[in-house]
Amino acid sequence: MSTRWTSAHPGPGRARHSVLHLGRVAGFARSDLSVPEQVSRGLALYLMLCIGFKGGVEARVHGADAAMISAGIAGLLLSFVTPFVVFGLLQRLGRIDRSTSAATGAAYGSVSVVTFAAASEFLRSIGLAPAGYMAAVLAVMETPAILAGLLLARRAPASARSATAARALHEVFFNGALMLLVGSFVVGLATGESGMSKLEPFVNAIFQGALCFFLLDMGLTAARSLQARRPLHPSLIGLGIAIPLACAAVALAAAAILSLPVPEAAMLMVLAGSASYIAVPAAMRLALPEANAGVYVTLPLAVTFPFNLLVGIPLYAWIASALLG
Repeated sequence: MSTRWTSAHPGPGRARHSVLHLGRVAGFARSDLSVPEQVSRGLALYLMLCIGFKGGVEARVHGADAAMISAGIAGLLLSFVTPFVVFGLLQRLGRIDRSTSAATGAAYGSVSVVTFAAASEFLRSIGLAPAGYMAAVLAVMETPAILAGLLLARRAPASARSATAARALHEVFFNGALMLLVGSFVVGLATGESGMSKLEPFVNAIFQGALCFFLLDMGLTAARSLQARRPLHPSLIGLGIAIPLACAAVALAAAAILSLPVPEAAMLMVLAGSASYIAVPAAMRLALPEANAGVYVTLPLAVTFPFNLLVGIPLYAWIASALLG
């Protein structure tokens, strides 16, 4: 399988990153350009449906094997352990309260569906298309980090937390985005290529355009979230870049130990280095209302997300190809 490294961002990648930059420029320029909230939510749901369905179809074609099971276990462990490490780092800084540290740790232990989507297209464009079962790994990594964050915050002074614990757990396990991702994966797994033949125009033909539109909205949101809140401390910004790099390195080591193929190893690095700014904030708003969203939302969205799209994804793919290829 040949891999082209003549350009860090091939054609579709350049278009996506240009649209992301457009959104950030418009946001910082205080343009009135905006994507209605319901449209943005609809795009996110569409992306997750496509990712889950295509992953299920490809997983059926691939078939369950040791690599699939190994990748799932590795992803689950990474998701659960990462919040504890990030929490410890933030507490050592002495600037972040326990609840905010716990919520931020959960964000970095969980995953970003949009980052996964962008990485899938980039890896496919350079001849390193990952197996469809990686969509199942994505789903597996969503929830353990949230549970770890709730455990870490157990001593935080929060009068509302005990009253909302059941609601928070319900939000974790029955979050609409997670249910759509898992459900569409199961549908794809059940219907296979016959289902794909019927839905191909919907899940493939318009996917790239929808992804670009969604990235435009993410660029706007990231820029405006930085303007609306106090600027992040430089040490936090540094962590927003160092954490995904460290997590990707651990994922690379796990992939090497498990002898995962290069495409799946690169995607596991992407997942480990991504951070949630959708599912985790939804859960933490219920469970930890006292946590500072200006940190646990803004840091993943305004620092880690663009870093991964512009630098991280190509870097992870190159390292995996160079060391494991």
